Amino acid sequence: MNKAKLISALAERAGLSKPEAARAVAALFGPNGLIAGELRCGGKVQITGFGSFVARRRPARSGRDPRTGRAIQIPAALVPVFRAGQGLKALYRGGRRRTETD
Repeated sequence: MNKAKLISALAERAGLSKPEAARAVAALFGPNGLIAGELRCGGKVQITGFGSFVARRRPARSGRDPRTGRAIQIPAALVPVFRAGQGLKALYRGGRRRTETD
């Protein structure tokens, strides 16, 4: 599902107009949205049953330039990470996906 399909599905399911749904998606997931803003401040966003978003520090490391094959130093970085919660994981246990009707 891409962003446009997410907006359409949200509009239909929540009874919103598409512009309202687009603003809701942007408010949560946009670069200046609630999740990104909290991670930027060093916080954590936890949605019970779905998962949590957290910013983690990735240490500096050495790597290879794909064009030249020469060794390069990759600097440390702060990266966003999503970890699925128990409710989301439970949908995929046992090797089969559950549907809404299960």
